This record gives sequence, structure tokens and C-alpha cells, in this order.
Amino acid sequence: MLALDCATRSYDWGSADAIPGFLRRDADGRRIAEVWVGTHPLGAARVVDTSGATRPLTEVSGELGFMLKVLAADRPLSIQVHPDALRAAAGFAAEEQAGIAIDAPERVFKDPHPKPEMVYALSTFDTLVGLRRTSEIMRLLDALDHPLADDLMAGLVENSGFPGIVRLIEGLLAAPPDAAVVAEVAQACQKALDAGRDVKRAFETAVELSESYPGDVGVLISLLMNRLTLQAGEAAYLATGIIHAHLRGMCLEVMVSSDNVLRAGLTTKHVDPHGLVRCLEEGTSRAARVEPIVFNYSTDVFSPSDDFALSVTQSSPADPAGVVLPASGPRLLVCTGGEVALANRRDEVLRLRRGDVAYADDGDGELRVAGTGEIAQAFVPATDTRGQLFDLL
Repeated sequence: MLALDCATRSYDWGSADAIPGFLRRDADGRRIAEVWVGTHPLGAARVVDTSGATRPLTEVSGELGFMLKVLAADRPLSIQVHPDALRAAAGFAAEEQAGIAIDAPERVFKDPHPKPEMVYALSTFDTLVGLRRTSEIMRLLDALDHPLADDLMAGLVENSGFPGIVRLIEGLLAAPPDAAVVAEVAQACQKALDAGRDVKRAFETAVELSESYPGDVGVLISLLMNRLTLQAGEAAYLATGIIHAHLRGMCLEVMVSSDNVLRAGLTTKHVDPHGLVRCLEEGTSRAARVEPIVFNYSTDVFSPSDDFALSVTQSSPADPAGVVLPASGPRLLVCTGGEVALANRRDEVLRLRRGDVAYADDGDGELRVAGTGEIAQAFVPATDTRGQLFDLL
């Protein structure tokens, strides 16, 4: 078992205090958005030995196929989609051939890998996931007194279902309405709210986004998307091709080790609207809540795919001998609360407090955790057993 030192990322949507507090550090005024735990070359973790010296985790683990992040958002993130394996490989090869630097702002494909991911809420966590049903979109457009809403409604009447909704998105991105028009639609949403009318928080969301990103076309696209609120301890799976935009809160993200993101609004970063539309899939199902599998009395396992899983274990003095953690092979662990002692098969012990991160592998064998706290563990499941996915809402 090895203690890790992990890179943080500062973005304008991050929180000035959530992640510093989680890491038990003083806030310095920067908006810390993410902690990267893994071997991705844009933010690889380092092993910390007993003397405080560090070395790359890759020297011990090689390149891991999965990674873990701690994410904290005070403002909405971009509307985005992650590519599947074929699109990621083709996009990466094309940008490499074009000679676009890996850290260039316009670079989209940072690696040749797909990026399915799962979010596990550490606090109340609000997000937009997938596309609403046609009937639901029609109901909310009908409630808005604005010519643009009428035009969108006409487009859906002519082309309904998933292809029609994607066509609406493509049209909005190809010819974004003027900022003043977007503001008028937001005002119409506010008027509907004042009258006590909303359709599954669509108008509430548009008004909130308009305050953070006035005039942005993403305000309009948000009306087409499902809003989901996760409570701490709940998880949602975001397969490749599913449009989403996190709004606020703190979570763990487990994903394939990739940083490929196609954006289409609500951001100051590079926007690739055509790439986003190409990546949208009819897999934008509302079945995205992950039902945990009970491993033991103290442990839930969230396993939505063959690519990664997350176990969350609470330990207490009720288990003085420690609680056995699931999984073997390479594992990334983070203490999400309290203080715990992690023991391997040789009875070596690594003590972790909230925010501390560790790596374990087959050499450590079965792990046990004792103390009063909680530990989350990201790993690749050994079998194809998956947790059931449920409707978002």
C-alpha cells in the first residue's frame, strides 16, 4: 500500500473551499475544481515514501485503465459529451496528425480512449443528464410565451423523438440565437416560475444558468435535458454519448483514464458543437441511477460497467478486526471521512485521514479497514456482474 500525492486542477467553476477543506488544507483563494487520482499523463499521481520523497505512480503500477477524481463545483460545468472508443481513437489520431499540441486550448482528444464515467455524490449534487422525452419538451415549450419556443415546438412536431431533439440541438449550435433572445427566453422561464408553473425544474434550471452564463445558448439546450439531484451516497452512470452538465456540489468521479470532452456551451473553454452532435447517441436513456450491490454489512459496490467500479465502506468500533474490502488487483483508495487504518495481507498498516489517497495492488492481497470513517475504492471488477440502472427521476 502506497500513499499518493495527487494533482489538483483550478477552473472558474470550482470551489474556493470545498476541496481544500476535504484535503484538510487552508484555502488560498483559488477555485479548486478537481483532484486527479491515477496515471493519466495530464495529471499523474506520485507515490510518497516515508521520507517524503516522491516518484511517479506509473513506476509502480504502469498505466492504469481507470482513474478517480474528487470534483467540487460552485458554478455549472459545460454542457458536454464524451466519445466512444471508435470516435476517441479516430479523433486522437487526426489531431496528432494535424500537429495540435496536447495542451493547446483547441485540442479536444487528449488521448485515444473513451470516457464513460460515474459520479458518486459526497454532498447534494445537481446535474443535467440525458434528453427529456419529446412530450415533456413539448409541454414546457408550450408553457413559454416566446417566438423561439414556438419555433422549437414546430421543429419537434415535424421531427419528433430522439432524432428530432438532436436536430434541435444541432440547429441551436449551428446558428446560436442572439444573447438578447436567450435572455428573453430566460425571462419567460422566470415569468412561468412566478406563476407557479414549471416542468420538472426545467424553467428553474434555465433561470439559474442564465445568471451564471447570460446569453449562452446552453441556457436553451438545458431545457431539453433532465435535471437530477443526487443525495450524498447516491450515484449516476454517464455512458459515452450521453449529454450532461454538472451544476453544483461535490462528488467522486470514477472513469476510464481519459480526458476527452466535447463541449457545446456554458464554458470559457474550447467548444466543439459539431463533434458533440456526432457523439450523441440514442443511449441517452433516463436509466442512469446506479443501484448499489451490497458486499457486506458495511460496504456498497457501485458497478455500472465492466470498465470500473466503486466500493464505499463505513468502518466503526463495531468492527474491531476491520471490514474486508472487495476487489483485488490495482486499486485507488480515498478516505472520504474520519480516520481509518488500512491493512493488507501482511498486516502492514497505512493510516488515512479525510482526503488522504492510496494505491494498492495484487501484492497487498485482501485489504481490511478499521477505525471510524469511510473509505472509497476504485477498481476494475473481476466479473461482469453489474449493478442495475434505474430511471433518473
